[in-house]
Parts: sequence; C-alpha cells; structure tokens
Amino acid sequence: MSEIMTRNDWTREEIAALFDLPFDELMYQAQTVHRAHHAGGEVQLCTLLSIKTGGCPEDCGYCSQSASAESGVKATKLMDPRAVLQMAAQAKDSGSQRFCMGAAWRNPKDKDMPAIVEMVKGVRQMGMETCMTLGMLTPSQAAMLADAGLDYYNHNIDTSPERYGDVITTRTFGERLETLENVRQAGINVCCGGIVGMGETRADRVGFVHALATLPRHPESVPVNALVPVKGTVLGDMLADTPLAKIDDIEFVRTVAVARISMPMSMVRLSAGRESMAEATQALCFMAGANSIFTGDKLLTTGNRGDSADAALFAKLGVRPMKAEEPMRQRVCEAAE
Repeated sequence: MSEIMTRNDWTREEIAALFDLPFDELMYQAQTVHRAHHAGGEVQLCTLLSIKTGGCPEDCGYCSQSASAESGVKATKLMDPRAVLQMAAQAKDSGSQRFCMGAAWRNPKDKDMPAIVEMVKGVRQMGMETCMTLGMLTPSQAAMLADAGLDYYNHNIDTSPERYGDVITTRTFGERLETLENVRQAGINVCCGGIVGMGETRADRVGFVHALATLPRHPESVPVNALVPVKGTVLGDMLADTPLAKIDDIEFVRTVAVARISMPMSMVRLSAGRESMAEATQALCFMAGANSIFTGDKLLTTGNRGDSADAALFAKLGVRPMKAEEPMRQRVCEAAE
C-alpha cells in the first residue's frame, strides 16, 4: 500500500477510481490504510454542544438554525461559560475525550471572544480536547483562540466546489478556505468535512473528498455527515418531495472509505445521521476507517443515538472507546514564519 500514503496531489480521476472499486476491494484498501496509521477497533468519543443556537444570517440549505429556515428553531443568546463547563464535565464523566462547541454565527463578534476564550480554557483544564465552530474567523480571532489553547477549529466545506453555490449563497467556498488558512496560520488543528445526501451526484462526492485531500495539509479531523432532512429547510423540504435523492447506505460507506484512503492520518468522524442509521451500516463505516463519533442524544439541534445505544453497539462489535489520554496531542500545526 506504499502508493497510498499521505499525499496532497490526488487527482479527481484517482479519487473517482477509488469510488468505482468493487466494494470488497475498497473496504480492504481502506482497512489496510487505517491499520497502518490507527489502532484497530478503537473509536474516539466526542460531545457536541450548541453554545448559541439559531438566528444565523447564513442561508445554508441544510441548516435548521438559519434565520431564513422555517424550522421552528428559536434563536438564543450565547451560553454562560459556567453552564458550558458544567456540560463539559458531564461529557467527560460519560467518557468523551473531545468537547466540541458550536455557535450559530456567520462570524463571532469581538465582544463575544472573552467568553469563548473562558470556555476553551475551562474545558482544557478538565483534560479534554477542545473544538470550536463559530463561523468565519479573522486572523486576530484565530490568534486569540490559539492563545487560549484551542486544539481544533471546525469549519466545513460542506460539499464540492461545484455544488457549493446550490447549497449556500451567503458565503463563498473561497471564504471557507480563507478561514481554514487563518486557523492554520494561528497553529490550530483543522476539523473540516461536509455533508452527503444533499441530492448531490457521485461526481460531487468525488469533488468534496478531492477538495479536502488536496489541501496543503489534510484536516486532522474529517467529519462525514449524512444529511438529516429538517422540515422547513430548503434541502429538508426538497428531500421530502424527492426521497430518492437521499444517499444509499453503501454509497455513504464508500465515501467514508475514500476519505480514509486519501487522508490516512486524519480522524474520520461518523457524524450527523447516525440516529437513523442501521447498526450494520455503522459497522461498515467503522470497517471503512471511521474512528470517531459524537456521543449523547443530541447534536446541535438534531437527535443522536445516545450513550446506551452506542455502548450496546460497541459491545456487539467488540469496539472499544479510545482511552482519554490517547487522543490528547499537542497541536501539530505550526504558525507560519
């Protein structure tokens, strides 16, 4: 498998060829790459908390928190840091190694940054990895988060560059990349992935993985979400009318496997959509190289499987949660000279 080591010069044709492999061969390659870089049978447990919900000015077609959606999600103010830290402590007690905090903003205001910094410092003091997703960041805001000790910043590209404008019009694909660069320059690890099952074609999924795998440095975390259709959102209503647009399970597993092969060092996170995903599909995703999940019974606004269901599945599969000390790493991204 020496020809499938860490590289950033993947062509679309090479990514497409991986998608086209017979399923058993694709799974074999994905598991071989996975075992070369990660422990088998171990899955990182992460918890996601919405620290500021709803009222977002962006028009992302999948998002129930968009102000333009008629999803019934009510806008809230930024949570008090003390309440956030209480939730983080509960997550740690439940076995989570990473605590992810998300705010429904286009970008944070400078007046909000002191509270955000307090949250980051508090979670890190508990011995957990920290991740934030706050929208677009300026270089100075990224530097503040780095100084606070933020381990990861999540900013998804969502889909392929070609499909992007059909999903979001209020923020360009280039602006997504600009924020990723600001995060990298500040020395923070990048968490970047997207959503499949939004009515896209396989060519779009090829373009999505290609865009991630050809970044100057692969994201340290790659969340792969299956769209959770929410009534009142553009894509939720579209899929209600055209249910065949939903991605099938095998194609979803293929996407996870191709992400694993093309980004061998990354943590590939099986993210949104697990609540309605069959156990067999999740098992195939783990075989395909997914080694991180969100725990608990809620993500930002949508449901999740819950700790007891995950524990039962892990027991059935012989999968074990990654130990708390194993995912803790020093930030490996160095700020540019």
